[in-house]
Amino acid sequence: MIYKLSDNIFSPLGDTSEENYANIKAGMKGGALRTGVFGLPEPFFGSLLDWNHVASRVAQELEPRERLTCFEQVMLLSAQRAVKAAAIDPKREDVVFVLSTTKGNVSLLEDYDGFEKKRANLWSSAQVLGNYFGNPNEVVVVSNACISGVAAQLLAFDLMRTKGYRHAVVVGADILCRFVVSGFQSFKALSPELCKPFDENRVGLNLGEAAATIVFEQVTDDMVLPKDTIVWRGGGNRNDANHISGPSRTGEGLFNATTLAMQNIAPSQISFICAHGTATRYNDDMESWAISRAGLSGVPTFSLKGYYGHTLGAAGLLECILSMKAIQDRCILPTAGFEQYGVVQPMTVCDQLTPSDKNCFLKLISGFGGSNAAIAYERV
Repeated sequence: MIYKLSDNIFSPLGDTSEENYANIKAGMKGGALRTGVFGLPEPFFGSLLDWNHVASRVAQELEPRERLTCFEQVMLLSAQRAVKAAAIDPKREDVVFVLSTTKGNVSLLEDYDGFEKKRANLWSSAQVLGNYFGNPNEVVVVSNACISGVAAQLLAFDLMRTKGYRHAVVVGADILCRFVVSGFQSFKALSPELCKPFDENRVGLNLGEAAATIVFEQVTDDMVLPKDTIVWRGGGNRNDANHISGPSRTGEGLFNATTLAMQNIAPSQISFICAHGTATRYNDDMESWAISRAGLSGVPTFSLKGYYGHTLGAAGLLECILSMKAIQDRCILPTAGFEQYGVVQPMTVCDQLTPSDKNCFLKLISGFGGSNAAIAYERV
């Protein structure tokens, strides 16, 4: 059995998971229309970090041995807070670090700003993470489009079970830059206003910046877990190879991943589904197909993209942490931006804070290249 020992979310909505969760329950949203940012001629709606605030936190909390990029700063801030809360020694050989990111330091390709060229590589970001904590093991990088954060958790569990690691520190982070935003603009995928997941009038996604970390521990025979501990129940990755950027129209890969996650869970045990819910036309329809095919149409489902935007490599971790907080709080979170039902298959979109005493939840996520992942957790 593997359980969540500690976590952290560092985002525009707060520096801790608890602050983020409280602000979500209060209906706070981090997005706004951004004009002239990154020198882009076209505005976009996104959730951006306050870099003056980040700099002050770095000065107070980190002791870097080298100059850090903006991406590395938020990556280390989140990881440092979670490791400190877990009260583990990150230098031990039975601790493994896994980094989830889709872009890392890609902004350096436009301006190296005095950093070595190698710093733009994801393996270099992994080295910065491992070196900061003095961890003797190779940091594993997961960069699998939007599913990276969930895929990283599943990989961490495999490493713990097969390699004997007692602890896994899974860190997810991404920040925005001209390259990232212009890429999504080229797809005509961005909404000029707050996104509307599963809504009839949805026109596209929002983007966001964040870092999130979960520290996991393997349960030993002599351990007694506190009440309301979150434990991993199952999960899986499936690629339907439908298209380089478009999801399967029948949700084939996500349906198969969901089936894997539910191998030992009945639909009646599931409190809610935290969907990917990007508010793009094809993604939301595809998710409705997968949810319906899995027999989960009656399970309350929400998306968190209206609060944070799509945080890319951080999304799978950030959204799992908030779902863990919700299951412990015995409630189901609302979908910001949703007003009018607008997907092709039946599903139950939650649009208001709702109580629930059920113990399990599913997190679904999909990405470019036909990638799909699902993961299940339980409150015990």
